[in-house]
Amino acid sequence: MSENLLIENDESTGGCCGGSSCGTAPADEAAVSGVREVFVVTGMTCGHCVGSVTAEVSKISGVTNVTVDLATGHVTVDSEQPLAQAEVAAAVDEAGYELTGLVSA
Repeated sequence: MSENLLIENDESTGGCCGGSSCGTAPADEAAVSGVREVFVVTGMTCGHCVGSVTAEVSKISGVTNVTVDLATGHVTVDSEQPLAQAEVAAAVDEAGYELTGLVSA
């Protein structure tokens, strides 16, 4: 069974419940300023996987929003400046998954 789960983290709004572990911004809302990159991550199978990747990538300095689409394996990262792919890969690895590349623009 395929599960389509989308979880966001928008630190600028403080999340839906006042915490910083979830967000309310629409997935297609572009960052006000900065950079948006979409990475491909393999190995995620459930909501816990999505939460782990979101939490680790959100820790990277300058990251303002993380959106994970479980169905596609796409991790959309909004940041103040371009991120080193190796830094994102290390965060994904820390969560227990593998970053396999960038989605072509």
